[in-house]
Amino acid sequence: MFRPTRRCPGPASLPSAPVGRRDFLRTTGAGFGMLALSDLLRRGAGASDGTRGGANPLAERPPHFTPKAKRCIFLFMVGGPSHLDLYDPKPELDRLHGRPLPPSFGKIHSQFLESDPICLGSSRRWGKYGESGMDMSDLVPHMHPLADEIAMIRSCRVDSVIHAPAHYQMNCGRVFMGYPSLGSWVSYGLGTENENLPAYVVMSQPEGTPEGGAPCWGAGFLPAAYQGTLFRPGPSPILDLEPATGEFSRGQQRRTLDLLRDMNREGTDPEDTELSARIASYELAFRMQAEAPEAVDLSAETEETRRLYGLDDPRTEDYGTRCLLARRLVERGVRFVQVYSGGGPVAMQWDAHDDVNENHEKMCGLTDKPVAALLTDLRRRGMLDETLVIWGGEFGRTPVSQGGSRGRDHNATGFSMWMAGGGVKGGTVLGSTDEIGLDAVEEPAHINDLHATILHLMGLEHMGLTYLHGGRDERLTDVGGRVLSGLLA
Repeated sequence: MFRPTRRCPGPASLPSAPVGRRDFLRTTGAGFGMLALSDLLRRGAGASDGTRGGANPLAERPPHFTPKAKRCIFLFMVGGPSHLDLYDPKPELDRLHGRPLPPSFGKIHSQFLESDPICLGSSRRWGKYGESGMDMSDLVPHMHPLADEIAMIRSCRVDSVIHAPAHYQMNCGRVFMGYPSLGSWVSYGLGTENENLPAYVVMSQPEGTPEGGAPCWGAGFLPAAYQGTLFRPGPSPILDLEPATGEFSRGQQRRTLDLLRDMNREGTDPEDTELSARIASYELAFRMQAEAPEAVDLSAETEETRRLYGLDDPRTEDYGTRCLLARRLVERGVRFVQVYSGGGPVAMQWDAHDDVNENHEKMCGLTDKPVAALLTDLRRRGMLDETLVIWGGEFGRTPVSQGGSRGRDHNATGFSMWMAGGGVKGGTVLGSTDEIGLDAVEEPAHINDLHATILHLMGLEHMGLTYLHGGRDERLTDVGGRVLSGLLA
């Protein structure tokens, strides 16, 4: 029997006689119900806005713990760069060049390889750079002086050798479309530091978007407000940003948006996040008119900075412009920026099926200088320690030739990526592939592990960043993922 303690006299006191469990719950149940109701009302107040607790969905939120990095720039190399010709030299593969692959290395799981594959060594010149003595090839000369800034991961793994599913997994953690992207999870977890700019910006190559398209930066089942905002190539990344001259004053625009918001809210389903995101996008577009024009205007940059990024060279001008924009955006509080190299025609991707040298000489010629410039510029501005920079593609390349050519097929079982900046231990090499660069053999780093590490560096516990969908607490890393502690400073 439950006997409540008598604390004060008077008619409001509970009776001193013993009270049964059912009587106690019946007497106090209304109070418990009000606690639940107040929480439901609190959540519902923001539901019609597509927000959390009635606040702006992109309002800044506290991390799970103190972050090393406040912002992230992901430099995505579409098509699959060859680790064997960039960052992971294999003398044994060079010795086996032109010979059949020894059976001891097992079967190669790739997309187009025929039977009896022939080993293809690298013809690049290699050197050791920085105090760390990190291996790099002659394809990335501008990265040589920055060897001690980056942490190389030589044991990356994904689950598909086909571009689109591998793109989805590298971006969203799964090989299927429809799941939230990394940038969306970060925006959902942290919001943005600047409510006048998008939290998550994507910049694709002028020739076209990567295979897999918009789902690579989509919000999936998260509220649509967390999807990436695509900036277009060219001098006007954001179309129709300036209001029509003389047609509307700013006050008239404000009143029009308020009326539109009220009309859209009337009778709408609180769970319709698409409509909520559209209302939020109107509000963001209104606020962006004040700040975005300055953010994307490169004319204020010095000539030295423009030359640093290669804006004076037709080869590097495009990717250099987008890397410089990325720096300007994170400088102004944008949380996550993704800059794609590759897209559209195969000739404009890192997809080196025919001739790895010809392909990578071209693609590195477009990107090596701008990538190095981004790290240099962030460092000299005091921003690199709080900005995480990631470089990599959806998979690597095979150690055998494709059809007897100088090309390499797709390889998902062992390839390289690197990170630099916020919380990363520069000059570090984590993991390794086997003697020919086929499989990760030491400290394999599955994409779930990479995502867990990225979230950790940004102050988010990957097990705790969840969203209830279909009756299940979903997360970016699904049922896997571990933080790669060897990368942490």
